[in-house]
Amino acid sequence: MKIKWFGQSCFMITSQSGIKVLTDPYKKMLGYKLPEMEVDIVSTSHNHSDHNNINIVKSSFIHINEPGNFLEHGIEIKGVQTFHDKTSGSKRGKNTIYNFKIDDINICHCGDLGHLLNSEQIEKIGNVDILLLPVGGLATLNAVDAVQVMKQLNPTIVIPMHYRTKALGIVGYVFGKVDKFISASELQVKEYEELELNKANIKGYSGIIVLKYD
Repeated sequence: MKIKWFGQSCFMITSQSGIKVLTDPYKKMLGYKLPEMEVDIVSTSHNHSDHNNINIVKSSFIHINEPGNFLEHGIEIKGVQTFHDKTSGSKRGKNTIYNFKIDDINICHCGDLGHLLNSEQIEKIGNVDILLLPVGGLATLNAVDAVQVMKQLNPTIVIPMHYRTKALGIVGYVFGKVDKFISASELQVKEYEELELNKANIKGYSGIIVLKYD
């Protein structure tokens, strides 16, 4: 499979058979630029404009936007309800974590998770091979809490998201840098333009993978 980051919480995950999954597409309110796309599945973790711009997709697609169990294009998807804050959603509302089983690899996208997980949520999420994790704080997990969630889910690979980058300009200063998470994690770090791996070689990529924004 291939994993490409488009900034914020937006990723394109492409299976070996060519099925494309797009997560949390954003509007142009951010410093990032998202091209029009043709994909098969779009997931949105919550209904905020920097995560729910499904209009960017110009093909027919399946939209997953709620908790539950789904099977689309041969991909198993589990949606688990969480919250955008530490007060059960009273400040920023609900958030859905999605665990996708693609090419026999479990990829967990945390959306704008704002709290540590409880035992029931951990059990529902299940096994995680690759964790797409917000680390920038403010409206999501900060670096320290992100490390705790990483330990709760125990993935082989962690790909940080939703943190300060140069592309965000002044807006980015409200978020922490990815360096804080890396330092707190004490894990090995590798950097790629795009990540390409399979079930056989995934352990060779273990640790933190920082994906570059074009």
